[in-house]
Amino acid sequence: MEEGLILKQRDERLTWHALLEEMKKLGIVAGPMVAVTLSQYLLQVTSVMIIGHLGKLALSSTSIAMSLSGVTGFSLMMGMSSGLETLCGQAYGAQQYKKFGTLIYTAIFSLLIVCIPLVIFWSYTGSLLLLIGQNTSISHEAGRFITYLIPALFASAMLQPLVRYFLMQSMLLPMLASSTFALCLHIPLCWALVYKTGLGSIGAAVSTGAAMWSNAIFLLLYMKYSPLCAKTRSPISLEVFHGMKQFFSFAIPSAVMICLESWSYEFVILLSGLLANPELESSVLSICLNTISTLYAIPYAFAAGVSTRASNELGAGNPRGASVAVNAIMILAVVETTIVSIIVFLSRHIFGYIFTNEKEVVDYVTKIAPLICVNIIIDGLQGTLSGVARGVGWQDLGAYANLVAFYLAGIPVAALLGFCTSLRGEGLWTGILIGVSIQVFLLSVVTFCTNYEKQATKARERLLEEECLTQEILM
Repeated sequence: MEEGLILKQRDERLTWHALLEEMKKLGIVAGPMVAVTLSQYLLQVTSVMIIGHLGKLALSSTSIAMSLSGVTGFSLMMGMSSGLETLCGQAYGAQQYKKFGTLIYTAIFSLLIVCIPLVIFWSYTGSLLLLIGQNTSISHEAGRFITYLIPALFASAMLQPLVRYFLMQSMLLPMLASSTFALCLHIPLCWALVYKTGLGSIGAAVSTGAAMWSNAIFLLLYMKYSPLCAKTRSPISLEVFHGMKQFFSFAIPSAVMICLESWSYEFVILLSGLLANPELESSVLSICLNTISTLYAIPYAFAAGVSTRASNELGAGNPRGASVAVNAIMILAVVETTIVSIIVFLSRHIFGYIFTNEKEVVDYVTKIAPLICVNIIIDGLQGTLSGVARGVGWQDLGAYANLVAFYLAGIPVAALLGFCTSLRGEGLWTGILIGVSIQVFLLSVVTFCTNYEKQATKARERLLEEECLTQEILM
């Protein structure tokens, strides 16, 4: 009995020690990723802030163009490249370094191909906006802006796989340096192009493209010439094209999983424009969305950390390490989201002034702040669980969970509460909150029912099968 009790206490100490050690490893990845994510997100925010002083037409058309480009382009690039978090993470953990490098080139070529139909779609943005009844001037300006944003789309097709290249190796400093430089370049360049060259809002699109290309080129050159990248550096060969089918098999469900959620928020913002006081409702819900999006940088960094750690451990054949990483990140996520939501709640009477000086809007934001606080906690948990999904490799289940949560429950409930009750904007946000809650529940069930030993075996089998196939091709 005494020996059993001693062994049990020792196991508990080992478990807590393992969790603390894993939290340190996760922090090494998540800390810099917060800064990287924010600096990339601030490219769009600073553009809108600078353009906002040109007048209502420039601001409204740019906001629509930014929203459309994010929904139809940039979020798609980010979502598809997230498939690499499974493939590259597990390949790196299995020490298949040349395969790791080849996957990055495969993703870049694949995403560049995807850009072609997107460019055609973007070219007709102005006409499409007119077709759905938007104002003529706004449609024309939004169409011009998104056309000049096309170079940034191609930059994103290169940048997002390169981000995964460094992320999966836990090499965060190059990304931190390049994204910070890109933001520091963008702010003065955007101001100069908008106000000093006569380009107006178009200058912000040009500056965004230049900043994103500088980021991508910096990382590409670092990958090619840095001795730290020597072991994962691989030549461009026919193997790059043979891997496209496998890449798309993970990239498509990854994109669906990410895009379904972001589209649902955008759809709710559109619904708010149909309420009785559309200017007030849209303004308030836009503030809510901007607040959630900015604070989401922290759980997104957590997701990047657990995706890296879980995929590396599974690729290395260490299921227990993957399980410990998941448990550790969930503890961190609960603590972080609780602290942030408390801060937002305590500042609910003043944080609305960050976005506007209109007292009516600020008062409405104060009223809806408790819902924002709950959303911060739940959205933070779902972001972290989504990272687990990408690391383990069940993006398809994540996509189905998002489809059920938002499109069979969240959005219908939002429409019902927003238009059939007196809740209006609060009802719309409550509906989306219900959707996120269902999403967290479904992702939690899948996460905590996952057999990590089985996932590690599947990862090793897939990597061995790919290695044999590659040898056959080379022969």
